[in-house]
Amino acid sequence: MKKTTSREILKKIFGYENFRGAQEEIISHVIGGGSAFVLMPTGGGKSLCYQIPALCLDGVAVVISPLIALMQDQVEGLKQLGVAAEAINSSMSAAQIFSVKNLLKNNELDLLYVSPERLLMPEFLEFLCDVKISLFAIDEAHCVSQWGHDFRLVYTQLSILAEVFKDVPRIALTATADAPTQKDIIEKLSLKNAKIFCSSFDRPNIFYSIVERNNPRKQLINFIRENHQNDSGIVYCLSRKNVEETAGELRKEGFKILSYHAGMDGKTRQKNLEKFLLEDGIIMVATIAFGMGIDKPDVRFVAHLNLPKNIESYYQETGRAGRDGLPSSAWMSFGLSDIAAQRNFIEESNAPENQKRIERQKLNSLLGLCEASTCRRQILLKYFGDHHEPCGNCDNCLNPPETFDGNIAAQKALSCILRTGQMFGVGYLIDVLIGTDDQRIKNFRHDQLSVFGIGKEFSKNEWQGIFRQLVAMDLLKVDIAGHGGIKITNAGKEFLREKYQLQMRKIAAKIKAKKEPKVKIILGLESDDEKNLFAKLKAKRMEIARAQNLPPYIVFHDKTLIEMIKKHPQNLEEMRKISGVGEEKLKKYGQIFLNLIGR
Repeated sequence: MKKTTSREILKKIFGYENFRGAQEEIISHVIGGGSAFVLMPTGGGKSLCYQIPALCLDGVAVVISPLIALMQDQVEGLKQLGVAAEAINSSMSAAQIFSVKNLLKNNELDLLYVSPERLLMPEFLEFLCDVKISLFAIDEAHCVSQWGHDFRLVYTQLSILAEVFKDVPRIALTATADAPTQKDIIEKLSLKNAKIFCSSFDRPNIFYSIVERNNPRKQLINFIRENHQNDSGIVYCLSRKNVEETAGELRKEGFKILSYHAGMDGKTRQKNLEKFLLEDGIIMVATIAFGMGIDKPDVRFVAHLNLPKNIESYYQETGRAGRDGLPSSAWMSFGLSDIAAQRNFIEESNAPENQKRIERQKLNSLLGLCEASTCRRQILLKYFGDHHEPCGNCDNCLNPPETFDGNIAAQKALSCILRTGQMFGVGYLIDVLIGTDDQRIKNFRHDQLSVFGIGKEFSKNEWQGIFRQLVAMDLLKVDIAGHGGIKITNAGKEFLREKYQLQMRKIAAKIKAKKEPKVKIILGLESDDEKNLFAKLKAKRMEIARAQNLPPYIVFHDKTLIEMIKKHPQNLEEMRKISGVGEEKLKKYGQIFLNLIGR
């Protein structure tokens, strides 16, 4: 057993005075030989829950991680702290792998990162049987569950660890898992006797904002300009074509833009990922192929130009913003076409009916979040079984939308659909409802129907919002397989029979540009002197990082630089007290940054 306590390691290696949340309890449990299932939000400090036990226990901790980029990032970060960490993956030469294996044989490593595919190779498992292993950490554990948002079949085979290494503790960690997914993880990884640790899912530093789509790229540009002009961010799009077109428009506006999707060749994708991680102020426009393993702590915003699949995906993707705990934004625009596309993906998939049913429920939960008139954070956390008071840090809390009794509007909309034969799109139905003088309507003789002109109390834009909410409530569906006609669902037919109360969001008669609250000022740098010093510290950090080909945040996080500015340390002893400055970093960089602060 190594002679250092977890608290000593926390301060000396990682530079932090105190544990957060359940970290200390989890670490003590694992050091004591217990297995654990850990559910903790992105940026909540999951990695310390296995990294500190690895440094306390004799032997090597084997960390199962799904992406090479994530492994390399974590290994580089640990090496900067003076920790003996290595990875074995497919990007390495045979000689490099041989060298790491020698370190393992000689018990010279604290942590080894491998993919599940590598771990499950029979010869590698056989090799590990002759290595002193302190624990197994299974990161991104939701990948084991078919109900999770990143299912990977190979993860289901990791239960073999419980059979082959019976006496080695295992810790499975994830940031996103609803109740069925949690149950699945525990069963599939044979963790029935493990202790379960569920932290709050809340990310209080993230401002949530969801807007109705109206020229989404222009809305996105306005959002970035007003809130995140020079910040790093991620913009998610549904298709490769949408990625390229959006990236092109943002580039024309003068932003530093890279793109990432499965249609690009592997070398270009890897080059763009590395540039995003290594430089400041870059916006990555991507499909969800740009997924797990984005461990960049200073991503200040995540924007969605299309609806994700479900709340887990939304939470995981928005969780890539503000991992350092500083104020950040999650912004999304969505429209009727998104709802139709996601429902179509579910219906057209080859999944069994039971899985389709679950995916429909999950999509409906996300639509409920989008159309909500109450606190976004409350709804988001309730989905994961977490309670929260209204947060005061989302668009609905700061600008509560008005609601109205939507019964009459819904009845008019559904009646119009029935009378026109359930075969027309929203635009046509709205024209009938508001009584538009249109030749097509006359050709179908729909101007003779009782529903013609009965909805003049609402504008076209208001009717668009009403139809979108009715689709979100699953009273209507879009027939993508046909010609995009709107049809009434079984729930819609029940509504026509029962006429129960529907509360709906009021939609503006004319769409106005929505002002987002500015978040940059909350970083705490009020004076010009502080802002100028922050720029100098960032420039020095970048210089150091480039010399070592490292991401700048591996040198110091923004949060650490801001604390340096606020506390203004005058010597190395005072610098040691700054959060995030461990002994190794103090030796390497302490005097360099002191010189800048003292000027």
